[in-house]
Amino acid sequence: MELNKGIVRIILRDRWYVLRLRHRREYIERFLGLRWKEVHVKYENKRLFVSIIFETRYQPYIPRGFTAIDINLRTVTTYNGTEIRRYRTRLIDALSKRARAEELQRRYPKRWRYNERILSRIKALHRRTRNIINDSSWKLAKEIVTKAYKHKHAIILEDLEHLRDSINGKDDGIRWKLTLFAYRRLRHAVIAKAIEHNVPVIIVDPRNTSTTCPRCGSRLTYIHRLAFCRNCGFIGDRDVVGAMNIWLRAVQACAGLPGSTQSASPMNNETRERGGKQNEEMKKTNRPKPSPCSS
Repeated sequence: MELNKGIVRIILRDRWYVLRLRHRREYIERFLGLRWKEVHVKYENKRLFVSIIFETRYQPYIPRGFTAIDINLRTVTTYNGTEIRRYRTRLIDALSKRARAEELQRRYPKRWRYNERILSRIKALHRRTRNIINDSSWKLAKEIVTKAYKHKHAIILEDLEHLRDSINGKDDGIRWKLTLFAYRRLRHAVIAKAIEHNVPVIIVDPRNTSTTCPRCGSRLTYIHRLAFCRNCGFIGDRDVVGAMNIWLRAVQACAGLPGSTQSASPMNNETRERGGKQNEEMKKTNRPKPSPCSS
């Protein structure tokens, strides 16, 4: 690799190829001096693609606050204790293209594997679906993590390792949508960007984050996507409720309150210390001020 010249030379089947990196010069300069670990080469449609993995040290800072992320099909909602922010996703667009590809497969159950025109169309739709999910995930992750880094916040994510197991037994339509949901893809992008910017990451238990009142802890009642609490009168959107509960769960874990479980970090060598100020939401809930903690 000659990053100062923006080129990579590879040998494939006794033949040398020179690949020119298409990234901006200032982006390539960020990797100068880093040790590269692996190089992946892909050949597709008579073109060569290269992916380079570098080694870097992840040194998360001590956060001043928390930014919770609730992922949904149409929007990604973040909450930092005082501000709700929504980010539109393109997952619905990806869902429609995958639905079109599967519709063609059902319409031509025997022909689509052997008909070049139909097969190319199906492959193009699936390829477009993957590209939309990848591009939107990395763009959203960059925007969210950059904002958290600016305010020196930690990123709070739900533990979705067993998402696929949780949808077993549901009808095929729901399982198909959740499979495409790209939770893992977006979650992976957020964690990767967090490592790049040394942003701390906390993983919390996702159970009941959309069904528990963030103000009093009672069970919520829903009318479509609008939640309201019969006990304290809280009213909020489903995504807002989820983001607030994710944030509260991280604060409770650092405060050591009963009933709150803090999961292990996705990075094995991560050590974090937390501290925070009591904000308006904490005052409303009469919860104690979180004390610094480490995990």
